[in-house]
Amino acid sequence: MRPCPRIALAAVLALAASMVSVGCAHPASAPAAPENHYVDAARCANCHAAIAATYRQTGMARAFYTPAPEDFPASRPFHHAASDTWYRIIARDGRFYQRSWQIGPSRREESVSETSIDSMMGSGNHVRTYLHRTPRNTLVELPLAWYAEKGGYYAMNPGFDTPHPPASRRVGYDCMFCHNAYPEIPVGHDDSGSEPVFAANLPSGIDCQRCHGPGEAHIATPSKSNIVNPAKLSDERALDVCAQCHLETTSFPLPNVVRRFDKGPFDYQPGQSLSTFVLHFDHAPGTGHDDKLEIVSSVYRLRKSQCFLQSRGALTCTTCHNPHDIPHGPGAAAKYDKVCGKCHAAKVQTLVAAQSHPSDTRCTACHMPKRRTEDVVHAVVTDHLIQRRAPANPTAELAERHGPAAQYRGEVVPYGESEPIYTAFAQVSAKSNLEAGIRRLESDIETLKPARPEFLIELGDAYSATGQSSKAAEAYRRALAKRPNSALILRRLGDPLQATRVDPNDPQAWYDLGLAQSNADALRRAIALDPEFAEAHNTLGAVLAESGHASEAESEFQTALRLAPANAGAHGNIAHLLAERGDLAQAAWHYGKAGDSAQDQFNFAVTLARMNRLAEARVHLEAALKADPKMPEALRLRADLDEMLGRGR
Repeated sequence: MRPCPRIALAAVLALAASMVSVGCAHPASAPAAPENHYVDAARCANCHAAIAATYRQTGMARAFYTPAPEDFPASRPFHHAASDTWYRIIARDGRFYQRSWQIGPSRREESVSETSIDSMMGSGNHVRTYLHRTPRNTLVELPLAWYAEKGGYYAMNPGFDTPHPPASRRVGYDCMFCHNAYPEIPVGHDDSGSEPVFAANLPSGIDCQRCHGPGEAHIATPSKSNIVNPAKLSDERALDVCAQCHLETTSFPLPNVVRRFDKGPFDYQPGQSLSTFVLHFDHAPGTGHDDKLEIVSSVYRLRKSQCFLQSRGALTCTTCHNPHDIPHGPGAAAKYDKVCGKCHAAKVQTLVAAQSHPSDTRCTACHMPKRRTEDVVHAVVTDHLIQRRAPANPTAELAERHGPAAQYRGEVVPYGESEPIYTAFAQVSAKSNLEAGIRRLESDIETLKPARPEFLIELGDAYSATGQSSKAAEAYRRALAKRPNSALILRRLGDPLQATRVDPNDPQAWYDLGLAQSNADALRRAIALDPEFAEAHNTLGAVLAESGHASEAESEFQTALRLAPANAGAHGNIAHLLAERGDLAQAAWHYGKAGDSAQDQFNFAVTLARMNRLAEARVHLEAALKADPKMPEALRLRADLDEMLGRGR
């Protein structure tokens, strides 16, 4: 049996602390205001019925909701070629499910899964993505999405179009921040690094309070002084209201934004400076990213426009957009052209008369063209960079970027306001600029002595990523002194047993303990806490197989594949089990979906050789040796195969 996976716990866990969220504050000198609260936004409609009626038709109001039959147009099977996995949306007993399966060597369905679709994210103007609520009340994004481009079609969500896509992706509070109103966060889950858990009853779409602030005081005593009107704010603060959700420098790992560690996930309120809640970061100029267009780059692109720069901040989102009533089609184009005409009408007329400008004055068609986004390659959006001439072929198909092509290595620069220690943090949190970033973060921590542990956790992760294990452990110990009994930091320190004592309801801590000790009971505890924890089922199967419980092991591998059909490790594990008992055809099929590691490719070659498929075996043997050129058993088998194939060396 292939051994239970064993890797350094610090490396396994290094990613979680970098997924810190970000938050906002009142100025320190401001007097304490009476506490105000968010309310059910339906109460706003009692006085503002007309606005509420038109707002309900906007994309913002429809950004999060419970699924209905009309949300699944033309639901037919979708084949994801890269992973050879099929998907389909199905309905049963009034509920909806995302079904996935693969076709086995006997042409029967394998690894069949049906995952409930409990919520929808995205208005459908561009994308609809399907969310599943787990038994732990977390939300995860499922692989299949619906795109409005080309009349509407199904394809994979960004990041899932790979040979081994994840079964799901966690929905964090940062995702919910820009796709919904304010959800209730259970006690203890609002710290950075905490598991994002959601109460049973979630709001449906972004509501009035996202732009106008908490409504309780205003409803109790209607007054213009106790509600925010963005039109009355300064140009900069008004733009911040839109930028809280429509500004993203990039969605690729950088990081693009860091929430201040003393702020909660939903602390920003309209009227405040956005930089007191989050700090934004960007690629360094001249690194090949200056003209990037991504799906949430409206504000980012607008700010690059000469129209915006020459207006000295007077041109804002609401110059063109009424967030309460967003037009579509010809009426929208005419409305936007009228805005452009306020500054450019006379010049356009002169150019038309000189026959150096088209007489059709659809301004946005040329100067703000529709363009395909780099991060969501199935979506086409309006480019908010107001430009003289449209780029050539702006909607040309793009391939999704993965691996090194999606990684940035270089200086991470502040976008707007920042602070040195957060800028140093940004260098290392996505491993963009590790060597220089470590030195800067070390220096800032020693000089500024921040009270929060997040800086030390990230420094420890950076040390771990560069192989400095003793320095990593010291940084984690210093972080633990600032936040005693943190299960997250204890896991970083490689003490999962103590982490389970601190938080006995943390499935990740139990999984880490089971991984470290090959402990089946700890893995079963992780599964009891999170039945959809595919990797825990896979690892439990490996532990059971090692101890001779082949039948139970196979059941765990099958469960792992039902939860995650493209899980390479589970395919490799069950393949080894099947090969040992002589089920070679089924084993070969699973090896074909396993990883590219030297061991998997070698095992695949052995299985094919046992089936007398010698030429194919030779191909996979070369793949094994490419991964590990000195693998002795592979070198011996290659010599044997060459002799059998008549190519002895």
